[in-house]
Amino acid sequence: MTKMIAGQALAKVLLDWKVDHIYGITADSINNTVDGFYKEKEKLKYIQVRHEEIGALAAAADAKLTGKIGVSFGSAGPGAVHLLNGLYDAKMDHIPVLALVGQSSTGVMNTNFFQEMNQDPIFADVADFHKQVVSAEQIPYVVDEAIRSAYANHSVSVVIIPDDLSGQEIDFKGFKTKPIRAINTQVVPQQRDIDEVVKALKEAEHPILWVGRGAMNARDEIIKVSEKFSLPVLTTVPATGAIPTDHPNFMGSRGRLGTKPGFEVSQAADLVLFVGTNYPFARFLPQNIKFIQVNNNLADLGKQRDADLTVLSDAKLFFVELLKSDYSVESNKFLKAAQINKKNWDKWLERLAADDSEGLAAEGVIKAIRENAADDAIFGLDVGNNTEWSIRQLPLNKQQRMTMSPWYGTMGFGLPAGLAGKLSFPKRQTWTISGDGGYAMVMPDLLTEVKYHLPIVNVVLENNSFGFIQHEKLMSGQALYGIDLLGADWARMAEDMGAIGFKVTNLQELDDAMKKINELQKKGNNLPIVLDAKIKNVDPIDTSFVQVDPDVFDTQTIDDYRKRYNIDEKTQPAFSQILKEQD
Repeated sequence: MTKMIAGQALAKVLLDWKVDHIYGITADSINNTVDGFYKEKEKLKYIQVRHEEIGALAAAADAKLTGKIGVSFGSAGPGAVHLLNGLYDAKMDHIPVLALVGQSSTGVMNTNFFQEMNQDPIFADVADFHKQVVSAEQIPYVVDEAIRSAYANHSVSVVIIPDDLSGQEIDFKGFKTKPIRAINTQVVPQQRDIDEVVKALKEAEHPILWVGRGAMNARDEIIKVSEKFSLPVLTTVPATGAIPTDHPNFMGSRGRLGTKPGFEVSQAADLVLFVGTNYPFARFLPQNIKFIQVNNNLADLGKQRDADLTVLSDAKLFFVELLKSDYSVESNKFLKAAQINKKNWDKWLERLAADDSEGLAAEGVIKAIRENAADDAIFGLDVGNNTEWSIRQLPLNKQQRMTMSPWYGTMGFGLPAGLAGKLSFPKRQTWTISGDGGYAMVMPDLLTEVKYHLPIVNVVLENNSFGFIQHEKLMSGQALYGIDLLGADWARMAEDMGAIGFKVTNLQELDDAMKKINELQKKGNNLPIVLDAKIKNVDPIDTSFVQVDPDVFDTQTIDDYRKRYNIDEKTQPAFSQILKEQD
């Protein structure tokens, strides 16, 4: 046997599971655990964040980007509570994350000692696995069990460790049971279900394909199915990139973060092939649409919308079997009209991007990112209007990756997502995109990027407002109260923190800044960059319900919608009008 402190045994368990970095802040209730990390510092990198929330969010982003478990830690009491925001993000997105939580030493537990809390109930809702160890020997065993649980259940695990226990010496030589990261069970579709789907496709006049994150590993198959059956394709927002964003059959997403063509083509559909997603807003599709749901989780079938036909199957295996069908469809007027509608939309975004006559447009900033992003860039998105702008324009057509907080929707996700992206993929260009509201919540951890020499490009879209909430107040007729934000010179603040800052207010300054950023990257810059983009405060178009179709809406409703978002009938006609022109 090999003697070591239990904290070091814990670190060795993490290394066995291929964890190479962890996030957290040390404190008196977790010092011995961190001392164990120190003893394995050559292989296990401790990333000292400035707030435990950032560490937990970064751990969640790690798991989203890599599929590997993300790990963060915090002290008893305040540190433990700070972890909750990132852990709930992980829970909502069903990803494996481990939190190691300190606790007062066993000798003072249950004596109302400083920062002593009964922490297990705090984590009972967020974590499928939550245990407090009661001996030093348990520590590596329980942590190993916690990691297996997180992988098996795609969930959060929490291990609470009294500090004196992790500092005790134990005999430990590792486990013979091998780590198994993934459960390689595949759900194969039944042939009768494939036959039913083909039959439904034959009977439909306006079918569409709608895919979610469960289909992210099936890009080639999605393209082939779309082209074989002439299907316009939508993705859920988190699944953007499941089909290349520049593919002519890709319509974008439906909803507030979506596109005009995404809304209109789904509204006009008579059949939706809904694959690899449990998208909550599917319930808002017209009720007369035939709904086919394909999912490998039996519990998700029919959960969000009553389905006409369900197929229990992995997305990729379903597509592979569907492609074996002899049936195919030549490009038809429905698909052609959808493609024209999407081209019109893209051109409209380009016009918005090119106009800085009344101030820099957010679309212009995202376009500049798109034009300067590498083919394998990592994008970490915050929550708010910045998400809308990013999803509509970012290039996710090659090997780029994007991560966000879709279900939990926590502001402040962007910067920690950038940390995770650069640490997990150190050779890949990494961008974060935040509004000034979300960035202000987490910007002290720019120091973390500086400390660890992480050349992340952090883009701040400053409009001095909680813009996403501003839209809700405008739509409900409420006063614009409580949403205005005090601005700051984020570029200069970045420089004061040891980073590089650029402030831009127009397209020329933006172009100059991007050229300088490119030069820095070519020279091997190892400092983070903040691009402080002062944009005009414009309410971005709400595509959750597009009101331009003269066959559905009255003239006044259409005129009001077009005027609100400055979309004229000539360049952005209704999809129904484009479809009629195909006859």
